[in-house]
Amino acid sequence: MNRIALAVASIGLLGAALAPNVRADEWNKKTILTVNEPLQVPNKVLAPGKYVMKLMDSPSNRHIVQIFTGDDMHLITTVLAIPNYRLQPTGKTQFGFWETPPGQPRALRAWFYPGDNFGQEFAYPKSESVAIAAAAKATVPTTYAESETDLATARVGTVNETGQEAPMQESTVAETTAPAPAPAPEAERAAPEPAPAPQELPKTASPLAMFALAGLFSLGVFSMLRLARS
Repeated sequence: MNRIALAVASIGLLGAALAPNVRADEWNKKTILTVNEPLQVPNKVLAPGKYVMKLMDSPSNRHIVQIFTGDDMHLITTVLAIPNYRLQPTGKTQFGFWETPPGQPRALRAWFYPGDNFGQEFAYPKSESVAIAAAAKATVPTTYAESETDLATARVGTVNETGQEAPMQESTVAETTAPAPAPAPEAERAAPEPAPAPQELPKTASPLAMFALAGLFSLGVFSMLRLARS
């Protein structure tokens, strides 16, 4: 009995030790990033090696990403991101990349945590986003933060391939509008109004026929009178 109780207690302690880590990973989306060649992120170029990516512990803004050294001991940079939605979540971490000008390292575009239907798309400083937009022929998010302390409240916009800036279009829920009523089936459509009744009966025959009928009647009467006299 003592051995069983000791085993149960050990399992309980192990579960208590692991539970905080599981909750922490779900909260901060901690992810190991392995870089095999230089990789561009906002304001930094990561050398080949391992890094730790996490969401900053901020309940008010869940789109600030921190990149640490592989031992998770030293902060390298803090990045402002915007939501990037996907239709089909996967069970593994996925990254997206921007095409960059020749001779420059690839630029990290988005990070998707396993099971999430949205990820973090990185906003680059204007000088970097203009170069990426020109190479990728696309619109790239850009941030106007002047320092990492401004990221929580910084304005985010976009830059296209010509360098033209535009405000970021915030994702909003489309207003629900009632659909146009479908046309009624033939049986349910209103019947046409009846034509107004004619004021006079239509003339269906010529008066000559009536004259002929009266003549025959007179001839018959004349013949009967003649027979009665004889």
